[in-house]
Formats: sequence, C-alpha cells, structure tokens
Amino acid sequence: MKSGDPLLVAWQRALSSKGNSPAVFHASGKIARTFHDIENRARAFEAKIDMFPAGAVVAIQIGNHEDWPSVFIACLRKHLVVIPFDQSISEQHRDAALEICKATAVVSTVPCGNDLEVVRLSKAVSAPDWKTNPPSLLKLTSGTTAAPRAIRFRSDQLLADCNQICDTMRISDRDLNFGVITISHSYGFSNLLTPLIARGVPMVVSRDRTPRAVLADLARTGATVFPGSPVFYQAFCDVDDVPALAKLRLCISAGAPLSCAVATKFFAKYKQPIHSFYGASECGGICYDRNGTTFEDGFVGHPMRGVEIQLVEATECSSQIRVRSAAVSDGYFPEPDAQKLGNGVFVPDDLLARHKSALKIVGRVSDVINVAGKKVNPAEVEARLLHFDGVRQAVVFGRPAGAGLRNEEVTACVVGSPKVSENDLLRFCRTGLSGWQVPKRIFIVDTIPTNERGKISRRDLAQWFSAGGESSPLRRLAS
Repeated sequence: MKSGDPLLVAWQRALSSKGNSPAVFHASGKIARTFHDIENRARAFEAKIDMFPAGAVVAIQIGNHEDWPSVFIACLRKHLVVIPFDQSISEQHRDAALEICKATAVVSTVPCGNDLEVVRLSKAVSAPDWKTNPPSLLKLTSGTTAAPRAIRFRSDQLLADCNQICDTMRISDRDLNFGVITISHSYGFSNLLTPLIARGVPMVVSRDRTPRAVLADLARTGATVFPGSPVFYQAFCDVDDVPALAKLRLCISAGAPLSCAVATKFFAKYKQPIHSFYGASECGGICYDRNGTTFEDGFVGHPMRGVEIQLVEATECSSQIRVRSAAVSDGYFPEPDAQKLGNGVFVPDDLLARHKSALKIVGRVSDVINVAGKKVNPAEVEARLLHFDGVRQAVVFGRPAGAGLRNEEVTACVVGSPKVSENDLLRFCRTGLSGWQVPKRIFIVDTIPTNERGKISRRDLAQWFSAGGESSPLRRLAS
C-alpha cells in the first residue's frame, strides 16, 4: 500500500477544506473533535503502532469512540489491516476470529476509562501473506458453519462504497450524521466513518440506544441524517411527547427488511419517510428507496449509483441476484468462495422480486422452510402476522418436526401487546394462509433474541426454540 492510498488522499482533501471545523460531536452537542484534532491524534496514534510490520492485522474494539477516524487513518498510514470488533462480541467468538485472521494486537478502551490502549497478543503470529493485493480492512462475518471468517477490502473499494452511498442518498459535508448504529458493523462503517474521512461529513457519536434518549439527542444536536434500523423506527412510533426534529431531513433504514406497518406509522407520526437501504458486508450498498413512500413490505427501491444488478433466474417470481460494482470485495479470508464472491461480483443469499421497476426482498435461499415437500417462504407468514392488531414484530423460521425426520415445521416468534395470544394468532393465520403455511407454534416474546453480531438469525432461533427445548430466557408465552 503506497502513500497514494485513495482514502488517505480523500482525507487530505477533506482536512484541507474543513480544517478547524467540527468533525465529531458528543450526543450532548459539544464538539468532541475538529478535523485538525483527528489528524493530530492520528499522528500521535501512529507512534503506538509503529512496532507492527506492514500487513499485520490489528483488531479495533472501541465502540462508537470519537477517535475511530484517527485510529483508522493511522492504521492506513502504517499499512496495517484493520478488523473491527463489536464490544458485545463473546470472548469465544472474538478469540476464534483473532486466531483465524492472524491478528497481532487489539486496540481497546482502558478499563473504567475512555483512553485507548494497544494490547499486543501474547501468541506470536506472522502477518498473513497478502501477495500483491493487501487489504486495508477485514469485515468479520460468519460462514455456513457459523465459524467466523472475514471479507477483504482495499481502500479503493471502501471509497467506492462511500461515494455510492453519499451520491445516491445526497449526503454532503453540510449534513450531520447521527451515529447510534455501531461503527464496527458494515452499515455504520460505510455510512458514518468513511463519509467523514473521505467526504468531510461530520457525525455525532452516541452510546445511549434508548429510544427517548436518541430522539432527545437528535433534537439537541440538530443532526440532519439518521441511519437507523427497523427496531429504532418501531420504538420511535411508541414514544409519546416527542421533541421537534426540525433539522432532520433523511431517515435511513438498513440491517433488516422494513415492514409496511412501521414505515406507515412512522410517516404518519413524524411526517418523515423512511428510506430503505439494502446492502451486504461483501459489497456495500446494493439498493436504495429514494422516495420512501411506497409502503410495501421488503421494498428496497432501485440499484445504487454505480451498482449493476442481474437476476440469476430471470424467469422466476423471485430470484437471487448478481451484484457488480467497484465496491465489491476481493473475497473471503482465509478460505475464498469464488462462486459467491470474487472478480467484482457478489451473489447474496437473499431472494428478490420485481416490484414495478424496483425490487423487494421476499426471503432468503436458506430461510425457505420444507413442510412435507412444500416450500414455505417465511416472509409471507411474517406479513400475515404483522397485519394482526397489536403485533409489532414477527420472525418466522423452520425447526425440525421430530427426531429422525428431515421435515420441518413452521414456527414464529412475535413481539406484541399484552392482549395478543398464540391461539388468536393461529386462528388469524388459518384464515389467510394455506394449511402448510400456518405455524405449528407461535412464541410471544418481549424481544426477538439476536445473536452475538446483533442480528436476528433464523438458524439460531430454530435452535433456541427447538421442539422440546424451548429455552430462550426471553420467552413470554401467552396464557
């Protein structure tokens, strides 16, 4: 990696243009870092990582820290490979990822403080042999066996994703991003961190995820762009006496399909459309709903600028897609999967369908449930459940029908008001679904459990709510 690293070149332009302008704000509205502060702290941090050879992997586990830009810029300058870790990652998952990615050190916050420390790992490892194509970033993901693996990105791919996002969503350095989504996740990295470095888009760093606090901080800071997820927007709909959000102009939703019910309710309450954003860790942004008022379950709009999409099975009502763009990663690490990712092409597991000239997500290849030879798309059952009064969230998955059987049974987890009961939901499903689509069990819970990556996994739900094993501590069964 040379001094002409495209992200560093873009940073120098932003630094020259913005100088002493605010770059990072606390949720209180106080300035945490100017652009010059970020540069000075990046130069200081370089001294802390000077002992590591070029190509070494350094894990960053600092939450939404105001020094994320400085740490990443310093690592780019020292030719180190960054792998972001979420603070909630389990110790077992973290240790496995550190070993697989051959990490040399971990950057973390000091105990009971906000300062950063670099902890060199005791197990001596040599830097991976990156050949002639070293990455700048590894994004942690899971393989088909749930073992961690990483996705390789060069700076030019990260910059391409940033440009596609900012150009498509019309985000500029006159905006203020509100950073409550996690910077260590792909969504936060691409929508918060790289726009600041490459485009000079300032951001607020927030660590309080309670809905009322987020709304208060949005109003206090005057943030104009809110990258969120369906869970946030659902929670905002249930908050009373909301503050005026006079500066907020753009609400983005990613991470999970946005339901029509949530989008409609939010628009009625806040007079703001939610713009669905569909992407993947392997390739960045794919589609974006530029209008926000289609109000259709799973609707994700049209391809991002610079992104080409091809249906794999153009004759089917739903199909996987091939994604081509300058932001597509070089491949998985340590084991590549050229059929799924490589040579500028990525094939997601999602199933998409045409919606007029746009696209909508209708399921995933791995989510299709086999019920006595009949295929059940979980999204169809979820859509039915979400039409029941009082149901706020629904996730449908298949679990083994019995010992020794390869057949599955349809099962659901539902978050709803206290009046919602399993029997009422089952009767409601029978009136609108085919017999094989009706769930055998519906678990009413206070919260849909998520895995250690903070995502809802149908595979994990099938294990947690296995027949006879229903052990989730979040279960709130209806009487």
